[in-house]
Amino acid sequence: MEVPVIPSFSIPDTEVPARVRRNRRRRVSPQAGRALQVLGHAIEYLTDEFMHCGAPISARDARIQAVQLLMALNRQIYFECPAVPTMSERCRTFLHLPKA
Repeated sequence: MEVPVIPSFSIPDTEVPARVRRNRRRRVSPQAGRALQVLGHAIEYLTDEFMHCGAPISARDARIQAVQLLMALNRQIYFECPAVPTMSERCRTFLHLPKA
């Protein structure tokens, strides 16, 4: 079975802004959590299906592009969730101290 190539397909820019620290925990809302869960299951399903098929890996394969798109959306949702303040930040706020 041949999968059609979608020529106008583009993956959204998922560059994380410099001000976003990747190693910070996030406060994920129930809606964002459900979206991340659904996207994770979809990514896993498509990846398993692709690996089971045994087709050669090609960046132009529509299935690979679909997985990349879902992963980009997953990152976008996660990084839009607010960062949890560190213990240091909470203490500074509590004691009304200026930021370091």
